[in-house]
Amino acid sequence: MAGQEQLSETARIARDLIRFDTTNYGEGRSNGETEAAEYVGAILADMGLSPEFIDAAPGRTSVVARVEGSYANAVDTTRGERPALVVHGHLDVVPADPANWSVDPFGGEIRDGMLWGRGAVDMKNMDAMILTALREILAGGGRPNRDLVVAFLADEENGGAFGSHHLVTHRPELFAGATEAISEVGGYSVDIEGQRAYLLQTGEKALVWIRLRTRGTAAHGSRVIRDNAVTKLAEAVATLGRREWPIHLTTTTRQLLAELSRLMGTDPEAIGPQGQGADELLLRTGTAAGFLTATLRTTTNPTLLKAGYKHNVIPDSAEALIDIRTLPGEEDAVLAEVRSLLVDDVEIEIVTRDVGLENPFSGALVDAMVGTLHRHDPEAQVLPYLLSGGTDNKALSELGITGYGFAPLRLPADLDFPGMFHGVDERVPLDALDFGHRALTDLLSTY
Repeated sequence: MAGQEQLSETARIARDLIRFDTTNYGEGRSNGETEAAEYVGAILADMGLSPEFIDAAPGRTSVVARVEGSYANAVDTTRGERPALVVHGHLDVVPADPANWSVDPFGGEIRDGMLWGRGAVDMKNMDAMILTALREILAGGGRPNRDLVVAFLADEENGGAFGSHHLVTHRPELFAGATEAISEVGGYSVDIEGQRAYLLQTGEKALVWIRLRTRGTAAHGSRVIRDNAVTKLAEAVATLGRREWPIHLTTTTRQLLAELSRLMGTDPEAIGPQGQGADELLLRTGTAAGFLTATLRTTTNPTLLKAGYKHNVIPDSAEALIDIRTLPGEEDAVLAEVRSLLVDDVEIEIVTRDVGLENPFSGALVDAMVGTLHRHDPEAQVLPYLLSGGTDNKALSELGITGYGFAPLRLPADLDFPGMFHGVDERVPLDALDFGHRALTDLLSTY
């Protein structure tokens, strides 16, 4: 195992953050983010910043700091000509069952040139990159070209109720003057038939989490009971879990498919107007396909079942959680179809709902991100994509802030990076962390 002296500062901070067990179980149950937020706040204070800690609930702490820009390279040095940029990450992680991992999920182990642990990918890696990029920029009295609002947020893995949404609702002044944001799940490299390409996240699907509830007759497990809540729930879960939703192409996915056709040397006209052939093309992208195929359509995945309390007792109710991700703007239509697919006595409760986003693959910030990647990896391609999941950019959009995913990582061609989001044995190469630090420092120094 590598010792601390062998690690870059970025790797060391990421390792330290992994060792804070900030597991978020959802629906308000969490180990909390306060200790991790205090660790981050101490680093920010050591840089001469004034971090503010915001508690949405006991233990649910976010930390925010504003970095004043120099405006030295601006054509017009007034702040209005260079709006602030929000640079944000989240401190919570999804649960990890140690029995399924080959390492302690919260040990921050270094093995085979990689940092292992829950959060190594999602997203304590970028949290560390943000901190070390800031430290390098501010060293010796330096400043970024514009104000930066740096935020490390709680509760992203539960939709941000105790994090980004709390801040947007109760402390919007923290983001005053900001019009754009960057965060996770974009700017990482994938191998496309031997060519390295970076996926720049320009949008994300909408989030609709629902609870299904069925009711029936409580009885002894040996009886003939046709009004069985568990049976009714199982039928509803199977209906949604097996639903094959049709392909709908958005502006972003059309751009992506066109770029992939160019890279792969295929006829872009092979993709039909209704998306025929899109799945086949995306499956050729290797590990990237795990994220990309889900951007073509709605998904309705069952994620949790709950019913009963004893083997020989038929329960009178049963529940399931369904994770629905729709394309931006399709939430109402999908919910209406979900209701039509289920029988009338299946109750549907909306637990969490949040918007989808689709932003242009153009403009000054996009140009700056693409330019940064090309400076640090001149031969690489940069492609737009729509994230199948979601980020705290959803909440910031309520303030008119346009958010992109840019956590730059140059990764080995055979590493299934998308597969490690919420997966087992999450890990990130140490040299990818250092690449990300350099690229992010470059972007924040010059944009």
